[in-house]
Amino acid sequence: MSSMDSTTPLSSIPTNQPGVHPHRILLVEDDDALANVYVMRLQAENFDIRRVSNGEEALASALSFHPDLVLLDVMMPKVSGFDVLDILRNTPETANLKIIMLTALSQDSDKARAESLGVDDYLVKSQVVIADVVERIKYHLSMN
Repeated sequence: MSSMDSTTPLSSIPTNQPGVHPHRILLVEDDDALANVYVMRLQAENFDIRRVSNGEEALASALSFHPDLVLLDVMMPKVSGFDVLDILRNTPETANLKIIMLTALSQDSDKARAESLGVDDYLVKSQVVIADVVERIKYHLSMN
């Protein structure tokens, strides 16, 4: 028997209504294994995910993909996460994007640098589990 019957309210049925899209997340992570875990979990949470592996791709994708939130690693090839954050904050089209840094850098000076550049949240990989990251994403997207 179907889990949905004639008494199921239409508002509870997931749809792709015109003008309503899943929140878009741009994941900027150069570690393939970690990125795959995040992509799978965020897709399971019904986010529209685009993953890129370096800062140059992050900047291009922020303009073409129009994410609602960027999950940004710091230590990456080509352009660092700090530089990506700085450029996004100083580009009119991306200045108001929600940006969460997810990094291995746990020094107070790194967090202070990110905050001075306008990061919305700063999470240290060794101090959070994926459920914490999902919770922070939902918080910043006003989903909880």
